Amino acid sequence: MSASLTILILGGYGTFGGRLARLLADEERLHLIIAGRSEAAARAFCAALASKARLSPRRFDRAGDVEAELAAIKPDIVVDASGPFQAYGQDPHGDPYRLVRAAIALGIDYLDLADGSGFVAGIGAFDEAARRRGVFVLTGVSSFPVLTVAVLRRLSQGLTRLDSVTGGIAPSPYAGVGLNVIRAVASYAGQRVRLRRDGAEMCGYPLTETRRFTVAPPGRLPLRSTLFSLVDVPDLQVVPALWPQLRSVWIGVGPVPESLHRVLIQLARLVRLGILPTLSPLAPLMARAVNTLRFGEHRGGMFVSLAGLDGEGKPVERSWHLLAEGDDGPLIPSMAAEAIIRHCLAGHRPEIGARAATQELELADYEALFARRRLFTGLRDGRAGDADLALYRRLLGDSFALLPAPLQALHDPDPLSGLTMAGEAEVERGSSLFSRLVGAVFGFPRAGRGVPVTVRIERHGPAEQWLRNFAGKSFASRQSAGSGRTDKLLRESFGPFGFDLALVVEGGRLRLIPRGWSFLGIPLPSGLAPRGEAYEFAEGRKFHFHVEIVLPLIGFVVRYRGWLERGVRSEE
Repeated sequence: MSASLTILILGGYGTFGGRLARLLADEERLHLIIAGRSEAAARAFCAALASKARLSPRRFDRAGDVEAELAAIKPDIVVDASGPFQAYGQDPHGDPYRLVRAAIALGIDYLDLADGSGFVAGIGAFDEAARRRGVFVLTGVSSFPVLTVAVLRRLSQGLTRLDSVTGGIAPSPYAGVGLNVIRAVASYAGQRVRLRRDGAEMCGYPLTETRRFTVAPPGRLPLRSTLFSLVDVPDLQVVPALWPQLRSVWIGVGPVPESLHRVLIQLARLVRLGILPTLSPLAPLMARAVNTLRFGEHRGGMFVSLAGLDGEGKPVERSWHLLAEGDDGPLIPSMAAEAIIRHCLAGHRPEIGARAATQELELADYEALFARRRLFTGLRDGRAGDADLALYRRLLGDSFALLPAPLQALHDPDPLSGLTMAGEAEVERGSSLFSRLVGAVFGFPRAGRGVPVTVRIERHGPAEQWLRNFAGKSFASRQSAGSGRTDKLLRESFGPFGFDLALVVEGGRLRLIPRGWSFLGIPLPSGLAPRGEAYEFAEGRKFHFHVEIVLPLIGFVVRYRGWLERGVRSEE
């Protein structure tokens, strides 16, 4: 175990360097030197950060004599969090690895948060020199590729073949994006990048290629369906090198609002067509737009999806999902560096040599850090034959096992005979003319106490038909799994109206949270969508339900709550 370590963080008051400093600030054995081109900015950052670690501001000009500056500071580890690494090749000295060379020459361990595939791929040239000096040189110490590769090791367990990998990050619109990040994106938008596709080395064009995905850890409120665009990250080269049998690798970013994202896509297409040479001159404007036009939920996420064959040669699709609530998501890219530095403090120093940091951490290392914050993960495992599972089992995945037994019983009806349960309910109805009209259209039950209830659930392929009978008054709905923009959601249809619901497991309850609605398949304004609490829970052997519907402009429509169980006969 190390008594103390001095860490020089270049770009230490910037977006990623500043977050790394915040993550390490609780460790009193660290001396953090916050460095950058502006000593005033470094000093202001140190003054504002509450820290148990010792903080020192420092001016560091990477365009100057970096070896002399490092020699004067004498850190144990230098962390380059400045970037953009895609632009290091435009260094006035013509050497994107000047800092790496200087650290090795002085025997200083080195980490960087490089996100440029070319920069990361070239670090191996310094392996022999790093070994001679007894130092480690680790590049790409960030979510891409360290976290993605750790996830892939977990997802690939038990598989005999890996065919394709897809991943993406969807930052919160309120995360705050640094200018250097935007400069990096602008530099490669619409330009050619190498990637593995259909078993061959091909070219892709960042931001112009898109895919849609829903980040949804089982049992948690998912992100809304997100449009992802291809980005140039180290994974495009690193992942095929680790798993040579892979036929395709694709990594994207899903910024919101989507309207702004689509503008960036169109600009990138102008570069691809040769109409614009590059988006780099637009980087300041892009950064201003991204950090100004912000609305929507303050949540972000990430996913990694893998397709391959299991031990029996059957197709398998597995995906790992991460949800980040509030301000905790932006910390994730700096957590790999945090974990490695904490390992060093604990006496577990990485092996010497120069390489991409893909083997330094396992998913368990991240999970220990996630547990300290509002970061939630989950796995989904899709196999041939999963379509035969009951609807709620498919949608809830592993979280289905967290439901109380009465809820599991109701949501796992026999595929041939279905399921019938009976009990009692209390029904309240709205009194306004419009609420009564809505209730009549949907066939909601009349108000009353001790109302006998029967619920019949029948499975029709992958969907379910629900028939509810309240004292002779019946109304039915069809439930199915959403697709496309409603993927991972439950769709409940009442005639021409469809309601998209997220299934959320909390404290033994199953909550059904509205995420959208439509008429004849045409999406309707979310501001006019029905609201109200809907949840299920258990008491003893009884299944309990609570459903409330409130409409904007109309008000309270209906609330019915009660219990059901098998073997109870309802009075008609």
